[in-house]
Amino acid sequence: MLAGCAHFQPRPISPEETARNLDARTLDDPAFKVFLEKNLQRQFDNWPPAAWDFDTLTLAAFYFHPSLEVARAQWQVALGGNVTAAARPNPTITASPGYDFTATSVGMNPWIPGVSFDVPIETMGKRGYRQAQARHLSDSARLNIAATAWQVRANLRASLLDFAAARERAALLAQQNSIQERVVKSLTERFKAGAAASTELALVQTALHRIQLDLSDARRQLADSRVRVADATGISTKALEGLELACDLAASHPAASELTSAEVRDQALRGRADILGALAEYAASQSALQLELAKQYPDLHFGPYYQFNNGDHQFTLSVSAELPVLNQNQGPIAEAEARRTESAARFNALQARVITEIDRAVAVYHATQENLATLEALAADQKKQAEAVTAQAKAGAADELDLLHAQLELSAGALVQLDGRIKAQQAYGALEDALQRPLEALKPSAIEQRHAQATKEKLP
Repeated sequence: MLAGCAHFQPRPISPEETARNLDARTLDDPAFKVFLEKNLQRQFDNWPPAAWDFDTLTLAAFYFHPSLEVARAQWQVALGGNVTAAARPNPTITASPGYDFTATSVGMNPWIPGVSFDVPIETMGKRGYRQAQARHLSDSARLNIAATAWQVRANLRASLLDFAAARERAALLAQQNSIQERVVKSLTERFKAGAAASTELALVQTALHRIQLDLSDARRQLADSRVRVADATGISTKALEGLELACDLAASHPAASELTSAEVRDQALRGRADILGALAEYAASQSALQLELAKQYPDLHFGPYYQFNNGDHQFTLSVSAELPVLNQNQGPIAEAEARRTESAARFNALQARVITEIDRAVAVYHATQENLATLEALAADQKKQAEAVTAQAKAGAADELDLLHAQLELSAGALVQLDGRIKAQQAYGALEDALQRPLEALKPSAIEQRHAQATKEKLP
């Protein structure tokens, strides 16, 4: 029995070593390459690739992000609970040596050795209810991995979108700054020639300073968003150095009807990972209540007893059970009923929140699509006006300053259109996260493969 026992294996944690390991995480990890190729179903001739898009970074986040490691560890704890719930109570053995102080006859052995056993037998299916509760809790923990993965994916999308927006905004503002500097230079020459007022020059100089401040802020946002992309992926910022982060702000999306239909909404309300997890928790509370109800009925204990008494082999068998006289497990039953009610209330609250998220995301998505169409029409008009001014400048009907002002208007319009595209992308992401669609974007196989790989890496 001692040989079959588990033994403690110390695994001390060194803060310095773990910090080094976290800082050393890079996207050129050979094990991650295998993971990525298996999930993308393609080979990488040049590793690591120079450009990383949302899909490849999502798989990187599934591989590296610490929150998923925590969720996987919690699932392992819940699986351990299955083993605990399936265990049967062990019998006990008691040695009861006796001594007869009145033994005076010659040859009479005063020692009366005895041994007794206690064999517990659970009644009313308690073990089955206990196993069902543990199974439902492990299902909830498994589904929590998928819910955590969706959150990781959503955070990565938001960070990558902010990075792409800051990068394009900085480029547009740099272009606008160059044009405004030419405007200031042109008006300065006119002011010196007496052809422009000082107030007019002061206005364009103030506008230049504002553009420069906006450009400085955009560059700050660019640096900050790059750090947040690294954090959302689960790697250090230096691991992204030299890599191109690709994000198409003008990417087309499925028609609104494909994402906002009643069928898709109904599927989300029944099939989101967090909703399924809450249902599993409710099922666990049901099994817990059944277990407490079964505990009203006492377990049986068989107690065979053997004693050797001066050559006589004496054997007795006892059957014992707890008498439910003073209480019939009312307290634990009441607690289990209250926990079931609480679990049902949490599920209702979750589903109500999901309904609100979906309805809000649908409304915002429709509004941003309409706004984007208006902005595209406005951009087309501004482009026509800029082309007209350019043609007039070539014909001599407009001067350089008029052309620069037209270019500034066009650049300002591009910034407004950029904001519209960003809001449209954000609205689409919020809608996809509220619906947890498309489901193929979050492949359970990727999560399961990473879990199996992480488990294998930790084996001695």
